[in-house]
Amino acid sequence: MPSSVEFNASKAQAAVREAMQRLEDATPLFQDIVEYMLQATRERFVTGVGPDGKAWAPKKQSTLDRYKRLGYGNLNKALIGPGRALSRQVVGAANAKGAAIGSALIYSRVMQEGAEKGAFGTDRRGRSLPWGKIPARMWLGISAADEQAIIETADDYLRPVLDNEA
Repeated sequence: MPSSVEFNASKAQAAVREAMQRLEDATPLFQDIVEYMLQATRERFVTGVGPDGKAWAPKKQSTLDRYKRLGYGNLNKALIGPGRALSRQVVGAANAKGAAIGSALIYSRVMQEGAEKGAFGTDRRGRSLPWGKIPARMWLGISAADEQAIIETADDYLRPVLDNEA
């Protein structure tokens, strides 16, 4: 005598459908990720440690001397210049498909990747640009802790649907 078992998976199917719909336009999730990453990136300028866990190279004495000579005082922290622009002008954007943070400052990539003395030629007086080697100081990126926080944020975004709380 054949027997059959019927499963009613309508709640599970509905939860999966709703989760898929939430992921179709995940703008709220990506906005949360942008906000987190902006804060994490700004904190790096306080700690002087990149997302790879490495401390930033200190400023050279010649840079410190130049700042003093120009009247900028003691700007000892790496990547903190007279205008503090790089640390203040980290921006982010989010849409339905993703999140991004960065800086539009012309020198932001050089600060991230470094540059050799003279990598950009010379100025009108024939002086090297940059006038000395700029060490790479990774200020932009995702650390292991950031990655975990992003996973937790995504989990929080989907949990109400998958736990059938929405």
